[in-house]
Amino acid sequence: MKKAIVLFIAIFSSTTLGQVPSTIKGDVEILRAEDARRYGAAVEKYLTAKYNEKTVVRALLAAGRIGDERAIPPIEQLLEQGSPKVREMAAFALGEIESINAADAIIKTLKDADTPDAVRARAVEAAGKIAAANAGPANAPAESKNPKVVDLGNAILDTLEAEEARRDKQHRETVLLGLTAAQRARPDGGDVVAALFLTNLDPRIRSDAANTLARLRAKNANMALRAMLLSDDDPIARANAARALGAAEDKEAVNLLITAATEDEDARVRVTAVRTLATLRDPFAVEKLLDHGEKLLSAYRLAGPPSIQKRKVGPARRKTPVTRPNQTVSNPAEKNELLEIAAVLGRLIPKTNDARTVKFLTAFGTADRYRSPEIEIAFARIAPKPYTDYLKAKKAEFKNTPQAEDAALQGIREFAALGTSDEETALKKGAVDQLRRGLLRYASGEASPTERTVPEVLRSLAAFKPDGLDDELRPFLADKSVFIRAAAADLLSNRPSNKENFDALKAAFARALLTDKMENDAQLGLLDAMFKVDKKGSVGTLLLALNAPDYLVRKKALDLLADKALQKDFPGISAGVENARRNAKDQVLPYAPAFGTRLGQVLNTDVDYKRALARKNGSVKAVFTTAKGTFTIDLLPEDAPLTVDNFVKLARSRYFNGLEVHRVVPNFVMQDGDPLGNGNGGPGWSIRCEVNMVPYERGAVGMALSGKDTGGSQWFVTHSPQPHLDGGYTVFGKVNEKDMKVVDKIVRGDKVISVSIIEGSLPQKGAKGRRK
Repeated sequence: MKKAIVLFIAIFSSTTLGQVPSTIKGDVEILRAEDARRYGAAVEKYLTAKYNEKTVVRALLAAGRIGDERAIPPIEQLLEQGSPKVREMAAFALGEIESINAADAIIKTLKDADTPDAVRARAVEAAGKIAAANAGPANAPAESKNPKVVDLGNAILDTLEAEEARRDKQHRETVLLGLTAAQRARPDGGDVVAALFLTNLDPRIRSDAANTLARLRAKNANMALRAMLLSDDDPIARANAARALGAAEDKEAVNLLITAATEDEDARVRVTAVRTLATLRDPFAVEKLLDHGEKLLSAYRLAGPPSIQKRKVGPARRKTPVTRPNQTVSNPAEKNELLEIAAVLGRLIPKTNDARTVKFLTAFGTADRYRSPEIEIAFARIAPKPYTDYLKAKKAEFKNTPQAEDAALQGIREFAALGTSDEETALKKGAVDQLRRGLLRYASGEASPTERTVPEVLRSLAAFKPDGLDDELRPFLADKSVFIRAAAADLLSNRPSNKENFDALKAAFARALLTDKMENDAQLGLLDAMFKVDKKGSVGTLLLALNAPDYLVRKKALDLLADKALQKDFPGISAGVENARRNAKDQVLPYAPAFGTRLGQVLNTDVDYKRALARKNGSVKAVFTTAKGTFTIDLLPEDAPLTVDNFVKLARSRYFNGLEVHRVVPNFVMQDGDPLGNGNGGPGWSIRCEVNMVPYERGAVGMALSGKDTGGSQWFVTHSPQPHLDGGYTVFGKVNEKDMKVVDKIVRGDKVISVSIIEGSLPQKGAKGRRK
């Protein structure tokens, strides 16, 4: 109770005469509306100057997260007339709504010479988001672009050029957000302006400039990028320079990239340079990559678990475990870099049967226990016939674990790209026969392939486009597995349209609506597939989906029904959509036990909202114990209260304990939180995004998504700054640099042993929080 009184006094003291102080009731009201994605009086009333600055800022953030265009007029008024903090959040909110109707207000703010720097920074960020959301098809001619999108792009470039002219008085945040805006909006001349910042004294600005050039696939700054790769002191700047040279297809940079890939002191630079060599496709790099890979593999095998090796004892030889003095890790960190090398080798020397590379991949696969698709794909590309022999010899090993079976299936899929020679035709036929036998085994109830691996079998079979494929895929729309049905629907959506497929998809959606209570993947995938196969024929099902209990299914239907051509053909769509909106079907509705599902509903109560709002940044941490060491996430409840609350609930229920890290992309992210281990799993409910202004720096912790508001339990940590994620994924925690050394060592397949939540009052000198 004392904390609430202190908070009230602090807020009251910050208000000006005539303003109404923030209240816990108001904070709960705003958060409740945000959680329901409901814009109305509960939010709109706080978008007025009579409330204190903190409350107005919080209401603006909620309006941006909800994304309702009705909020644009009051937000624009605050953008023009509010305090600097209010104006800053108003610009951010308009960027989150992404409506072209806010373009004029954003452009006016950028052009106004009196706009404060912090406001200008968020306005240029908003310009990039709005332009990107309204750009239309990527391949559309320039003259077909919305004029407002062109104006936004020009305003972004004008802002960046003005900052560049300020020299040592540049506003750092404006430059960084402007560079990200330029890569989103892709205005004509964006490459020229971005290149101006490659020699900036700030390494982060240089790095982001190179990142923007890479994403624009610019070719105008190759000499400057080569110099950056060769001599820049900052590893992220060097890594991004390497990416940009690859995007520019700069063949003259091959030698520099080989040196960076094999000799740079920072692994983030090495792996990025390796990926770049894959894009340049120069076989000259192979020998050096193999030299480096073989050294890494030797270290990887020495650092790994004891293997059964033959050791000579007297005249006989016997198998005995070999221990090594430095053996402490079962999944050594060298694996991350080795997988990148394997992947690039597969691209550089396809169908060469290169003996040294085959030997390297065979040894790596054995050490890795056949669990990595990168190895299998590379092997299949380089030596298709030896790869089939390898699979036969290791058949038992591949059947032992789903990860190994998945990896082998992705290798087999590579045969679909083979040519028409007799040998290649025979290999393709053998692969198709093998895949079909696997599906028959599954249908008969055998363990292999498993329910988890059947989607990969289906994708692999579809890659070959065999006769009768539609007939083979349709029965899987009735499978008990949500993920098998979702895979079958996706594959059928890419087949030539026919009535049989559409009718099967329609029937499958009707069943899924009744049966799927824990996952919505099939329902969402089936709606997309029906729309793609027969847009007009899908209208009835889309209108039916507006009554689904899951907000995400209703939102998918609303998005598809917004198709202009479809509305022209079916005037009744507008009435159906308007009726759904009148009945709040465009909002997240309260949990209804009668539906038997928790998907896409408001699960929080006012008690939950108050608990989430009571936490302050610095008062709650998650301590992760892994075989590689311990790292701590400092959670950010003030920036993402409900995301943190959900994460804490899961951690306290031991949800994360024992889960495998299912995704690691070096110099990008480490991702965990999936109980299935393949990127598809979740807790059986979804939470709303809480996008905020916290940037994706190194060590930022975010929620993984498959679309807006689809978060649940999967989370990730960034290895390096990832500005393209800003404003799109919820940041809800941070890992400090010391603990990031542990995160850097984590490899796909490592396990989280346990997670402890430490929560208490704000830390004081000598004080410790409570461990839960």
